[in-house]
Amino acid sequence: MKTITIEGQLRTEFGKKATRQLRSQESVPGVIYGGAKEINFNAPAKAFKPLVYTGEFQLAEVKVDGKSYQCILKDLQFDKVSDSLIHVDLLELVGDKPVVATLPLKFVGTSAGVKAGGKLITKLTALKVKTLPKFLKENIEVDITTLELNGNIRVEDVKADNMEVMNSPRIPVASVVMTRQLKQEEAAASKDDKKK
Repeated sequence: MKTITIEGQLRTEFGKKATRQLRSQESVPGVIYGGAKEINFNAPAKAFKPLVYTGEFQLAEVKVDGKSYQCILKDLQFDKVSDSLIHVDLLELVGDKPVVATLPLKFVGTSAGVKAGGKLITKLTALKVKTLPKFLKENIEVDITTLELNGNIRVEDVKADNMEVMNSPRIPVASVVMTRQLKQEEAAASKDDKKK
């Protein structure tokens, strides 16, 4: 799995004034929690870009004060006006401690319904899962080969080994719907059948 390395500094000063000064230097304050203790740090805004502006699930290795922390992104805050990143929350991965993460879905195969002329509609792009850090992966593969026309794949149909899926089991993940052209062809075919 891809890991982004972020070099940061421990924060010694807190409060609005200190935070404002950090941001004016294009640095973003952050916090790492979930481990033995909470670590408040800051790092250059550009260091977070590969972690924040992506659809991929990645790990972050944050180096602060000579120590290294394996983390996942938990929460982000953006400025309402400038839309720039103003705060990052990271969750430290601790060996046997389960974590909740949002993993992207990767659809594999070609649906039988699409081959029949239907259109694939993806309704969910990620699932929220609870698992041990060692089982985290870049994405969860969803095989859509058997998905028929007007069929659905629901959350309960997704195989996520060693993970507890937190989403409601009945929510559709993907479906194949009939295209307008296919509907017109079927309507034309049923008219021909009536004429016979």
